[in-house]
Amino acid sequence: MLKLSGVYKTLKSGDRVLEVLKPVDLTVEPGQVLAIMGPSGSGKSTLLGLIAGLDAPSGGSIQIDGDEITGLSEDQLAVLRGRKVGIIFQSFNLIPNLTAEENIALPLELSGVDGDPAARARDLLSEVGLSERGHHYPVQLSGGEQQRVAIARAFAPRPALLLADEPTGNLDSATGDRIVELMLRLNREQGTTMVLVTHDPDLAQQADRIVHLRDGHIVKDEMTHAREAVK
Repeated sequence: MLKLSGVYKTLKSGDRVLEVLKPVDLTVEPGQVLAIMGPSGSGKSTLLGLIAGLDAPSGGSIQIDGDEITGLSEDQLAVLRGRKVGIIFQSFNLIPNLTAEENIALPLELSGVDGDPAARARDLLSEVGLSERGHHYPVQLSGGEQQRVAIARAFAPRPALLLADEPTGNLDSATGDRIVELMLRLNREQGTTMVLVTHDPDLAQQADRIVHLRDGHIVKDEMTHAREAVK
């Protein structure tokens, strides 16, 4: 589902070249839930941004579901994300002047998928326990409710790959636990491959696999649930 070969990122700072991400080789199987952990500045969010096509690597190859994304134009990347990739941001990134239902339906309308976007949005609102809140605007929703809308929006096009950047970072522990349970349930039901960036070890342990980053490179790659470590 996801294959990175020799992917790295450098930035110029004056006369210096900073290695933000050293060459990374990583393969994620279909349906797998992968957690990426590491201290601040280790390259977690950089790696996720490269996988999402929101930033371009300095070198290497990134394939999503067999499609090479490095070298694609912004328009081509937008089309690919609309078809295959869902993204959940820590800050929710809901459109303030659209209702919860409209926020979920919008990516479906933009991608032109078959079916009724509004009906799909209502079904997903029910899935995330917000069937009575579809007509509310983001400002009228709690943080946990906004994140549930963001999750429903990400799952709306039935993406092959879901990316989440600190999905519980702005939530209290009880709400965060419910969000994690919801994401994993949707993963099981839809077979979506998931890559999560998190500082939360409890969340990471619920993934199938954990990759640890430090100083821009992978220092450990292990299976959870008492499986043998890969490295």
